[in-house]
Amino acid sequence: MKNIFILLFLLSATTCFSQARFISSGRVEFERKYNQHSQLEGENEGPWIAEMKKIYPKMLTDHFELRFNNERSVYRLLKENPDNKYLWMGKPSESDVTIKDMTKGTISMQRDVFEQTYLIQDSLRQLEWRITDETRTIAGFECKKAVTKICDSVYVVAFYTDQIMVNSGPESFSGLPGMILGLAVPRLHTTWFATKVELVDPTPAQLTPAQKGKKASWTQLSTDLNKAMKDWGKEAARILWTSLL
Repeated sequence: MKNIFILLFLLSATTCFSQARFISSGRVEFERKYNQHSQLEGENEGPWIAEMKKIYPKMLTDHFELRFNNERSVYRLLKENPDNKYLWMGKPSESDVTIKDMTKGTISMQRDVFEQTYLIQDSLRQLEWRITDETRTIAGFECKKAVTKICDSVYVVAFYTDQIMVNSGPESFSGLPGMILGLAVPRLHTTWFATKVELVDPTPAQLTPAQKGKKASWTQLSTDLNKAMKDWGKEAARILWTSLL
């Protein structure tokens, strides 16, 4: 009887490991945190700035979901946080949705920028990731740290797990040998971390949401924004980086 219990335990452990090791479809919930007082940095700390910091909370928290299988992923806002109070250019849009087709290597991203809705259709960005030996446990998964840059100078830190064998992650990020469960962009004072991973198969409808907007490439969006914000100073850079995440 003792040997039977040992055998059942080993079989159960092996099954759990196999399930965790070869996840190819599911749903991830992400918590995004943003320090919106960073928008006031560099301003003279006068009465107006002090009052703004009292009225508007320093940290904003929003929740997103990523549904995926081994061919496709869809990332969007899960629900609006009623406790948030946004300064400007910080509120996520419920209509924004990012679709990555890993088999074709393409991205289709609907994003509201100012008063314009864009539909960015382009290749998945080929980022030069550097994988390190540092690890971190996120949502129960051991993740490896990787770093890269966007827009030539904006440092990005990611934590990915090869236990979820899908090349995707929050926003437009991908390109690592597994799912990105943690992300930080220090210059934008923003982090994304998975809080829950569910082993559920997405439906065809969930992986093919309707999209609309002015069609553009990454290059066209960047050109449009630079033209519109040519006299905005340093604030233009922050908006550009945020729009290109």
